[in-house]
Amino acid sequence: MIQHQTVTQHRLASNDPRYAEVVDFMLYEAELLDDLKERQWLTELVSREIVYQVPVRETVERARGFGFSANTFHLNENLGSLESRVARGETLYAWAEDPPSRVRHFVTNIRVREHGDEDLLDARSNILIYRTRQDQTNPQMLSGERRDVLRREDGRLKLLQRVVYLDLTVIGTHNLSLFF
Repeated sequence: MIQHQTVTQHRLASNDPRYAEVVDFMLYEAELLDDLKERQWLTELVSREIVYQVPVRETVERARGFGFSANTFHLNENLGSLESRVARGETLYAWAEDPPSRVRHFVTNIRVREHGDEDLLDARSNILIYRTRQDQTNPQMLSGERRDVLRREDGRLKLLQRVVYLDLTVIGTHNLSLFF
């Protein structure tokens, strides 16, 4: 896993072409995921070396740290496990998501910083996922912060690492078959 640097990195201004490229990447990613084009998302936007994690949140005092487990995850995935999830969704056996949920990704507060390697960019964004299932009248909402590392591969940005820090300590959804 690529560690997020703790030193202050150069923040990219909104008029920097790299900033605009990251915003475009994130908006296109949200469109693909909202449109249930998960195979296209995986093949076009995800690096083969992906690390994709959702650590478990702990309620702790400030003195005890950030409040997330370093060793326990709701999701701790790589390309193989993401590929399996996408492939399963394409079968007749994904009962938990058939018919599929209706999902909207709201991505906001995008901040981009240089990583130290010219092919890498760090991006932080806030995410709100609004999800409805079947005929339910109460939506499910998941919010948190995404910390991404994007890498330029063959001239295009690809998601190399995503760590999602959810705001919830208890996830009130019946499955986590969605992508953040």
